[in-house]
Amino acid sequence: MVYGYIRVSTDSQTTDNQKILITDYAKKHSITKIEWVSETISGTKNPEKRKLGHILETVQEGDLIIIVELSRLGRSLTMILNVIQSLMDRKVNLISLKEGYELGDNLQSKVVAFAFGLAAEIERTLISERTKAGLERARQNGKRIGRQKGEEVYQVKLRKYQDELIAKRKSGRSLNSLCKEYKVNWSTMKMFLTKYVYMDKPDFTEPIKKHGHMSIADREFFKNDF
Repeated sequence: MVYGYIRVSTDSQTTDNQKILITDYAKKHSITKIEWVSETISGTKNPEKRKLGHILETVQEGDLIIIVELSRLGRSLTMILNVIQSLMDRKVNLISLKEGYELGDNLQSKVVAFAFGLAAEIERTLISERTKAGLERARQNGKRIGRQKGEEVYQVKLRKYQDELIAKRKSGRSLNSLCKEYKVNWSTMKMFLTKYVYMDKPDFTEPIKKHGHMSIADREFFKNDF
């Protein structure tokens, strides 16, 4: 089976040029039947979330996949390498027209795979170093990064909204409505408010009286904390 795999990233792009190039190659090499697989999706998506994943699942030893360029397989070197390695392990041939690669069970394929593997490792190392350097600069500038020592998950999610949460809760907003607004579950909101809003045990008698329609969950919250 011969597959012609075509991918563009947006609807504004066309697949015509890729199909023409693959068709021309097929004619020159007497390939008469091609199973076309075309999709519009970002190369950052993992192959299994693309039509490419279906190809990788169904190809058999001796099959051929033709692409216009290696970037059609993925956006990163690591992703491209993983696809190539998967095909080589299953003895599936891959032709990339622009780069002139014909990858299969041969020496060229092994050299290319080694080169990609080395490049991918270098890329991962550089990304890691840039990330660490960026985090260190942020810390030196006084920015808090991630969870602090002894800090719970709920503190990280809601700490930047502390002042507005206090104001909204004092105005009588229910826990359920706050949970929906800040997209957290009820227990997360309750723990945060218990730790930060009610540490000094302010008098919430008036809001409770004023909002007699408070939910059972809210009533239980106040019952447990006062």
